[in-house]
Amino acid sequence: MAGGAMAPTGPMKVYNGVVTTYVITACIVAASGGALFGYDNGITGGVVSMPGFLQRFFPDVTQGDSDVSQSTDHPTNPFCQYNDQGLAWFTSSLFIAGAIAALPGAYLTRLKGRKFSMLMAGLLFDVGVIFLAAAYHISMLIIGRVLLGFAVALASVAVTLYNSEMAPAQIRGRLNQIFQIVLTLGVFVAQAINIGTAHIYPWGWRVSLALAGMPAIVLTFGGIFLPDTPNSLIERGYKEQGRKVLQDIRGTQDVDEEFSDICDACVEANKVQNPWKTILSRKYRPQLVLAAASTFFQQWTGINTIIFYAPQLFVSLGVGEGAALGATIVTGIVNHLATYVSFHVADKYGRRILFIEGGIQMTTCLIIIAIVLAQTGVGKDDHVNEPWVAWFVLVFVCIYIAAYAWSWGPLGWLYPSEIQPLETRSAGQGIATLVNLLFSFIIGQTYLSMLCAFKWGIFLFFGLFCVAGTLFVYFLFPETKGIPIEEVPNIFKRHWYWKRFVLDPIDAHGKTVNETEMARSERPLETPQWVDDKETASQGLVSIWEPKSDEFAAHSSENGHTTDNGRLMNGLENSTSRSHLRENGYQDVDLS
Repeated sequence: MAGGAMAPTGPMKVYNGVVTTYVITACIVAASGGALFGYDNGITGGVVSMPGFLQRFFPDVTQGDSDVSQSTDHPTNPFCQYNDQGLAWFTSSLFIAGAIAALPGAYLTRLKGRKFSMLMAGLLFDVGVIFLAAAYHISMLIIGRVLLGFAVALASVAVTLYNSEMAPAQIRGRLNQIFQIVLTLGVFVAQAINIGTAHIYPWGWRVSLALAGMPAIVLTFGGIFLPDTPNSLIERGYKEQGRKVLQDIRGTQDVDEEFSDICDACVEANKVQNPWKTILSRKYRPQLVLAAASTFFQQWTGINTIIFYAPQLFVSLGVGEGAALGATIVTGIVNHLATYVSFHVADKYGRRILFIEGGIQMTTCLIIIAIVLAQTGVGKDDHVNEPWVAWFVLVFVCIYIAAYAWSWGPLGWLYPSEIQPLETRSAGQGIATLVNLLFSFIIGQTYLSMLCAFKWGIFLFFGLFCVAGTLFVYFLFPETKGIPIEEVPNIFKRHWYWKRFVLDPIDAHGKTVNETEMARSERPLETPQWVDDKETASQGLVSIWEPKSDEFAAHSSENGHTTDNGRLMNGLENSTSRSHLRENGYQDVDLS
């Protein structure tokens, strides 16, 4: 049971094919959707510290200090300098719009395909950029941010699903994480652009916002020219087109086994008329909880607040705006380069080890930052800013960002996209996106107020969430590396905790025990339930066991627990019943 570190037992299924240039190119182009989110994250923090932008839309922030860029000794508490709700709404309006659009976006992705959703994301983002760059009133800013939120939600659902479904199992982690690599590259490029546009007073912020349209144009062209995934095509009835795409991306004509498995998954998926109702059922509880937990803890690490408000944080700690933007560039470089660690390691050593190591490293850094700020008296009325404190904090902010960039950053998106069966895949990723953007909104809307109220304690606050997320992974996240995407949901049948939700006991007639009856029973069924229906067994609803010797065969026949050839069918797949059978002389049979 230790930590729930359930790795797949037995041989993994391996499909024919090679890693083709075609599939890599498709995943890179699709991953431009990550730049939508990344560029916006990087550009927003710099824009909201530009005097021209603040004086036009948020004059209260600069009241009494018309040139923020030159101020290094604020008369107010440095933790409270940027505590303006209007400024917070500008930042967080994107997230609430994205949260609202996440579930409809997931429905659209299932109904029309991953490719169509990427096309719509690119178009919506470009329209939103036009509103932002041309804004002359705060209402135009909010409209633009809302449209960007819709686009980010669509891209977050569609791109991660697209790359997970297109990628071969052995490099699914790498190809999916191109999304995060492009996202962090977008953050860095945006921060670099801000350094240049900060000197174009008073309209440099317009240039920063306008350039956000470039990655959206790439994604739009991808939505036009890229193929849809085989899984989505087959699910929507285009079987031959799906086979052709599968052959192209695998580099072989012999794709019968993978094609057959996708078709089987599509048959099950098409039985589901309402994926939202389905994912809320008991059988899909692991996928629901882990998809939500992945992006919940991803946000409550506090990363977005560091990315958004890094310039303001460093200005508040006693350095000028130019130096603060320079420090932010350093964090952007670290963020991008550290992502390559996960890119190379996740498929080799697994997801769990990166989640856990990253959580421990982030917690340590946040505690150290809090202690230093508390001991140096930052935020007290008689405190004199000392620039060394800012640079010390910068070092540990970089170590913290590196940990996030190779763990919760990329894996928070990868993990929920690969644990879902096809019938709930879009819904599950929609829920993951909803949780991500909803809590991004909550954190973005409250962070400046929390920083003002908690002061250095804000870092301890986020550190506690890092601890909670690390423990959650240790006990409840099974490993997924190297498993074909349509096989991943089966890992929950072997997990110490989740198996109680996904395995349905079968009664003596081969019928599934009603969940309501199970709930009424104070004692769970732990003894094997025997069935005599060979058809039920062949459908995979029960497992087949045979005696290891003639003596056991005769004994089992006398007790009425066998089919022909002395084989026995066990309808309750759990570790207790399997151990019981092995101890009593049976071995499981592979009917394939």
